[in-house]
Amino acid sequence: MSSRIQGRIKGLKDVHLWYNSIAMDIKKIVRKNVMSLTAYQAKEVPCKVKLDANESPYGFPEMYKTLKYLKTNRYPDPEAAALRKAVAKGFGVKPENILQGNGSDELIYYLVTTFGGPVLYPTPTFSMYGIISQALGEKRVEVSLDNDFDLAVGPMLTALRQERPKVIFLSSPNNPTGNCFSSDRILKVLEAASSKAIVVVDEAYQPFASERGFIPLLRDYEHLVIMRTLSKIGLAALRIGFLVGREEIVNEVNKVRLPFNVNALSQTVALSAIEKKGLMSQYVKSVVSERKRLFKELSGIKSIVVYPSEANFILFRVRNSDRVFEALLGRGVLVRNMKGAMEGCLRVTVGTPDENRIFLKALSKAVIEAE
Repeated sequence: MSSRIQGRIKGLKDVHLWYNSIAMDIKKIVRKNVMSLTAYQAKEVPCKVKLDANESPYGFPEMYKTLKYLKTNRYPDPEAAALRKAVAKGFGVKPENILQGNGSDELIYYLVTTFGGPVLYPTPTFSMYGIISQALGEKRVEVSLDNDFDLAVGPMLTALRQERPKVIFLSSPNNPTGNCFSSDRILKVLEAASSKAIVVVDEAYQPFASERGFIPLLRDYEHLVIMRTLSKIGLAALRIGFLVGREEIVNEVNKVRLPFNVNALSQTVALSAIEKKGLMSQYVKSVVSERKRLFKELSGIKSIVVYPSEANFILFRVRNSDRVFEALLGRGVLVRNMKGAMEGCLRVTVGTPDENRIFLKALSKAVIEAE
């Protein structure tokens, strides 16, 4: 081999060694709180019936016709003024009380960025409260729910007093348990946190609940913030969420909002869909009706413990949950395995009547196979 070729080979080896050294150095400069994180898993799993992500079984495909007037060469309205005005009207507040987000996840990120930590929340609950807090390097304070999946007020108030959180997240109806927290317990947390912390009531699933929600209390509690989303009522693809609170809070959070965070396509379709209130209400009523039927059917299966729900999903406990999950998937039905959050539990999204029928039939066989 000529010395020229040997020189080239050596050069390539040197480059390879240099590249490896850079890759190894990456781990040394990544923040420790990020290094210890596990990426949120939202994998697409092939299936015939998808009931794992708390999505609505109904959509608004006809709304996309409005996009023909969209100017794709221009940036979207940075303030989403028309959309915020429509949402504010529906909530009975002013547009100045609304802040738009690229889904609720982004708004959670902005809230923790704005107010810092510690961040307090009950568990089990929506995982993004903890993930985002850790990603931002803020201390997480977790308080277990009681045996009825309600707020454990005593421990919550103790944590508030000892840890002095800046932000408190309360998801009601709660994911993954499906129940609404008792209003009197939420009020106790609100009163104890007065002038000390921002209390965020995440009402992502409120449209499916029998209770009214906490937006009317915004005038009574200046530190109260409500989160709502369009994702659960047929517009998950748009990724649009809203923060509702007093103007001073909205103004501060708006300072960390990224410009043009809600794209023009989402704004246009969402505004068109919101104007179809009757159709949206019809979809919600259908889901609630099917949820009641699904709950009744699940309750009739002896080996299953099913928990009441005020959301668009139902949590249930079953023996050999991993096997049941796999057996369902083998029949083309995808649900959510709550392993790691609630051992022995599965969570099923309420689908169309036909999807729910397929699920129930598959579940009956899966339970027998898993024994």
